[in-house]
Amino acid sequence: MTRRLRAREFGIEIGTMKPGRFNAITDVDGVGVGHSTIIRGDGALKVGEGPVRVGVTAIVPHQGNLYYEKVTAAVDVFNAFGKATGLLQVMHMGVIETPIMLTDTLNTWLVADAVLDYFKERYHITPRTLNPIVCETNGSFLNDSFGRHVRKKHVFEAIDRARSPEGRGPVEEGNVGGGTPMIGYGLKGGIGTSSRVCGPVTVGVLVQLNCGRREDLIINGVPVGRELKVPKPRLGGLEGSIIVVVATDLALDSRQLWKVAKRAILGVARTGSFGGATSGDITVAFSTGRISKEEFIKSLPERVDLSSEEFLNPIYKATVEATEEAIINALFKAETMIGINGNICYELPLEEVEEIFEKYGRKLGK
Repeated sequence: MTRRLRAREFGIEIGTMKPGRFNAITDVDGVGVGHSTIIRGDGALKVGEGPVRVGVTAIVPHQGNLYYEKVTAAVDVFNAFGKATGLLQVMHMGVIETPIMLTDTLNTWLVADAVLDYFKERYHITPRTLNPIVCETNGSFLNDSFGRHVRKKHVFEAIDRARSPEGRGPVEEGNVGGGTPMIGYGLKGGIGTSSRVCGPVTVGVLVQLNCGRREDLIINGVPVGRELKVPKPRLGGLEGSIIVVVATDLALDSRQLWKVAKRAILGVARTGSFGGATSGDITVAFSTGRISKEEFIKSLPERVDLSSEEFLNPIYKATVEATEEAIINALFKAETMIGINGNICYELPLEEVEEIFEKYGRKLGK
């Protein structure tokens, strides 16, 4: 099987800012990502048995105990058609105290429950209260979602991987973890990531892509979706949802992170989504606080006033660019998948993409 390329490997450079070493959310020092993927069975749907195309993804802001070392955070809900847990407390208190978990829709509460067990069995603490952050998108076109096949062992596996050395390196994308059964723009979607460097500061984004209509897909300004010939899924994938996780090492308060989180939807819009009625479009943003605002401002080419918050402009731009590229990376890395009842969702055909770019006078930089 030919290895699927990321967008930059294919010659598509989105935006003007430079990515970090891995071009991933893990370029933010200390952030880790882990996946657990479950794929088994074929044929007709038998609820509770399968076929199963599901998983869970964990993002840890740092490698310590988040309950004792909370990170500043914010949430922006563009469209609230979703079943997430823990977001209200983050919006109210401005901190995150657990890994951020991504999964398929009806597994949300099983994942949250397992996070409680993780703190007891791995950290050896039983807090009086704990606020698990779990976000979801709906993968029921390919997966036995009502069967709820994610188990405690899968949640533990994802978090353990996120807390391991390998979890702080390149991030696996496409049909993995929470992104396993997802559809994006009528193509196979899933997990994607990207990053941008602003002087001493890094902004990283990870998405779970499950939104958009085929005809609306735009890749770096080119209306690719209008031109693609690959078949659309028979059902599903018309609007869907997207979860965006934004990480930065710039020390921001919760209100400032909320303003950063709001910019992520601009990156989503650049790829063609309009945020449909049944789309759950949610962004969770956090800061590890390693770089002070003063240090960052000194690095800027233009003098800005700290009180005006103009120093946030490059962070806004980085967020938009990284979100856009993370979505495109999800499409580039995902592979064709057959799920329940023989439902099939095709991968983005890279040869067609090249032809379409040429048609619109855009030369790839491979």
